[in-house]
Amino acid sequence: MIELINVTKEYDNGTLALENVNLQIENGEFVFLVGSSGAGKTTITKLLMREENVTSGEIFLNGEDITKITEKEIPYLRRKMGVVFQDFRLLNDRTVYENVEFAMRVVGASKREIRRRVPVVLNMVGLNYKAKMLPSELSGGEQQRVALARALVNNPSILIADEPTGNLNPKTAMEIMEIFENINQMGTTVIMATHAKDIVDIMHKRVIEVCDGHIVRDEIGGEYHDESIEN
Repeated sequence: MIELINVTKEYDNGTLALENVNLQIENGEFVFLVGSSGAGKTTITKLLMREENVTSGEIFLNGEDITKITEKEIPYLRRKMGVVFQDFRLLNDRTVYENVEFAMRVVGASKREIRRRVPVVLNMVGLNYKAKMLPSELSGGEQQRVALARALVNNPSILIADEPTGNLNPKTAMEIMEIFENINQMGTTVIMATHAKDIVDIMHKRVIEVCDGHIVRDEIGGEYHDESIEN
């Protein structure tokens, strides 16, 4: 379980990104974080990854307060997580296979385990037949599938996605969301920050709305009510 208790985050420039936020996410949930730009969604994901630390408060991951861990322990925390970004962040000089393989190498996986696991994950995202291609030879949707495979290859218990469909057309975005749904059904907790109103409305998952650093709505099967958000 993920639990935020009285979490406040103020950046060095004086921006108050979160104020006294309390939140629980059970293992295996699928959660959308929604809200306007600057509301605090991305700050929540950064705190979960310990890319940033709280100004005050506590964050527990399966009983461990991750705000108290040392810098040396952060890489071990992140091994439990997969992360997907809007801009893919692939290694452009490496093939699809090598991009996914790299994520296993950095955590010290054996060559045997890499040879076994990478094809399985590429098949999961529908890219096993493009393993030898470079990112430049792929469409945007295919590049996001590579990024998703890379995030999944170490079998994380939590998958964090920050605007993963932001650069994709609606059809491709829904194909990517089907993969996220399948991953969640296998037991992985999915936390997705998004502006994609159509996707939130269609998926009928738990919706947590953040506004000016506060959680203002938390409901199962909710919709993205802000009509100013672009589809």
